[in-house]
This record gives sequence, structure tokens and C-alpha cells, in this order.
Amino acid sequence: MSEPTFPLPPHRLSVVVPMYNEKDNAKLQIDAVQDALQDYPQPWELIVVDDGSTDGTPRALRQRAAELGDHIHVVELRRNFRQTAAMQAGIDTARGDVIVTMDGDLQNDPRDIPKLVSRLLTEDLDMVAGWRQKRQDGFLLRKLPSMIANRLIRKVSGLEFKDLGCSLKAFRGDVLRQVRLYGEMHRFIPAWLATVTSPGRMAEEPVRHHARVMGESKYGISRTFRVIVDLLAMHYFLRFGTRPGHFFGGFGLILSSLGGLMLAYLGVLKLLGENVGGRPLLWLGFFSVLAGVQMLTTGVLAEILMRSYFDQSGARSYHVKQPDPRSTDEGWHGQGSTDAAV
Repeated sequence: MSEPTFPLPPHRLSVVVPMYNEKDNAKLQIDAVQDALQDYPQPWELIVVDDGSTDGTPRALRQRAAELGDHIHVVELRRNFRQTAAMQAGIDTARGDVIVTMDGDLQNDPRDIPKLVSRLLTEDLDMVAGWRQKRQDGFLLRKLPSMIANRLIRKVSGLEFKDLGCSLKAFRGDVLRQVRLYGEMHRFIPAWLATVTSPGRMAEEPVRHHARVMGESKYGISRTFRVIVDLLAMHYFLRFGTRPGHFFGGFGLILSSLGGLMLAYLGVLKLLGENVGGRPLLWLGFFSVLAGVQMLTTGVLAEILMRSYFDQSGARSYHVKQPDPRSTDEGWHGQGSTDAAV
């Protein structure tokens, strides 16, 4: 049965696939994307990022890319920087108006790419995320950690996505490029994207999911604990990234106020003739005031650093819609005109 067709306005498509120790899947992954997009009506490129593999994955990728053409571009990292850095490397290399990210273990189906891109462009969205309704993974090591992580991320970010962990996503390139990914941030791309665009411009679309056939999974129950740490950082940057003085100053005022009340209470007792020198409350009040002053000072220093960063780097505390910068026309594959633009 042939795949359904979807309306695809003019654009250039970049597909980004990070891979780590996927020698057995390397050639198959490239072939799967090639087959799915062979008749794609717009120019497209595939960017495969090898994240410092040690099992022969880079060689397999290079060989297959040389056989298919220069629309397959292999980026090799010097060592294993983990999935987020590899994904950012692919995004930095991508030249498309639309960028699609996906895993390199053959569990995401590239045949879903036209559907995601079509919805992204026809509904004028900035991101369409895949939703693995029928996920083909083990419960304990994959589904359970994902369920916990999704619930925590939804609670902190306020985004009601059902499957935040699905790597198959379609983005407008000019919006995605305004977000820099660090640490383990690939799990929180929708949340970080909400800092530059409205959550109303993001949607979720059911996609196919396949069981892993070859290679070993890089995920496990331990990632839930990393998610918790990353959530704290995400909460801070989403709420106070451009106003750190409010974060530290708020804690400082609370601590100083509590310490001040304790000392005031003990001061009244002292005036009434009671001995307060040996009370633990005295030390608690003193150190609360001291900690509060330190937090307030930290807030002032953080504000100075933040303002210096924006002044010297030219960065902005806001984001505007703007066209993508054009690049060279070599290395595109497809039937569409190379003058296409979203």
C-alpha cells in the first residue's frame, strides 16, 4: 500500500540523526531515510552525526554516504559528547528552512516525516512533535522512566505534551536556531522552545514506532535521575533566565525577614529581662540574616553578569520572526526548485 500524500508548501528540509555505536543500524538508517524521501517534492538533505562511536559506525556512515550522494552529510565528533551535543552539531550544520530530528536506532519511522512537515507548514506552527501512541519498548527500562520523566517535565514546564521524549520532531529552522542545547536538554526541547515562541504554535502528531532489532539501547532507569537535575536547571532558566536577581533576591528577602523576626523576638525577651544568649534561636536568626544578605548580594552580582552578557554579546532578551539566512545550493536532493523558501 502506497504512503498517503500530504500538502507540502515550498521549503528546504534538513533531517538530523545523531548516532552512537550503531554500526549495524548505520547503513539501514540512511537507506530508510533515502527510501522515505526519494520522491519528496522539495529539496532535502540528511545530516548524520556520529557521536564519537568506537564500533565502526563512522566508517559505515561514510561509505554509504559516498554511495548515495552529497545530500548525505556525515558529521564526526571527536569523542562522545552525548546525544544533546550531537543533536546541536547537526542543527548547526543544517541549512534547511525546516529541520526534522530523529533517533538513529530505526525505531522512529522516516515515513512519518512528510506528515509532520505538512502539518508544521500548513498550520503555520513552529514545532510538531511525534507521539508514539503504540510504543514498542520494554516497560521497566524504557516506558517507566519515560512516563516518570514526561510527568515531571509537564509539571515543571506546563506543556501538556503526551510524549516529550520522542526524538522525531519537525521544527521551523529559524525558531529552533534561536535555542542552544546543552547538557541533556534534548529531552526538554519543547520547553526551551517555549522561551522563543508561544506554546500555541506547537503541536503533537501520532507517529509510528518500531521495536529495536539490532544494537543496544543507550537508555535506562538512571536517566530519570538526570532528568530531575536538568528539570531544576530548566525551571530556573525558564522563570529567571533574564532576571536572576528576582530568584536570588526572593530567597534572600525570605531568609533575612525570617532571621530578622527571630532576632526581634529575642530582643523583646532580652528587654523583658530574660537570658537569650544560650538559645538556639539566636544562632538560627543570626545565620538566617547572614544567608539572606549573601543571597541578595548574589542576586545583584547575577544581574550585573546578565546585563554585561547582553550588552557585550549582542544577545537579546526577546526573539522575533525573521527569514532564515540562505546558504549554498550544492548538496540538495529532490525535485523542487532550490529557490524555495517557507
